[in-house]
Amino acid sequence: MHPAPAIAALWLIWVVSWLLAAAWADPVQKRAGFRAEFRYRILWAIGTILLFVPAHGYVGRLRVWTPTLTEAWICVALIAIGLAFSWWARLHLGRLWSGTITAKADHCVVDTGPYGLVRHPIYSGLLLAILATMAAKGTVWGIAGAALLIIGIVVKARLEESFLRGELGTAYDDYARRVPMLVPFAPA
Repeated sequence: MHPAPAIAALWLIWVVSWLLAAAWADPVQKRAGFRAEFRYRILWAIGTILLFVPAHGYVGRLRVWTPTLTEAWICVALIAIGLAFSWWARLHLGRLWSGTITAKADHCVVDTGPYGLVRHPIYSGLLLAILATMAAKGTVWGIAGAALLIIGIVVKARLEESFLRGELGTAYDDYARRVPMLVPFAPA
């Protein structure tokens, strides 16, 4: 069996389940707004299109490397780990989760579970899955898509940081001093 269908299935299951779970969140009290979010959204849209340009069997000039079957299956495992980590973070955040940058009623700093390892564990899991997908593809399109998605994640994480500092004040500042932003075990 080739790993490409497994990669597609993992991402499809993640996207569908993520969208279905969006209904499970508390009402929004305050939102950063579409204008503030436009930059990362456009990066995510273009990056997603590029990352998922089909590459199976492609041997042209835009292929940078061809992973072995073993390497490709290792990438599948890393994608599954990254997506599972993002789900753990979302479940741990519970009803405070939102797909946009928002504050909820009784919003507070969550610093347990995956949020004790990194401040943005959903993004950390997605970064692992995106990089593993890029490695499994081995194309210029995959690299470009991953780069845009990574930039988009960093842009959104920084926007969230600014928003949360404004909403949660010194509690978030203290959290940010203790816990790294995206990479577990890195200096905060």
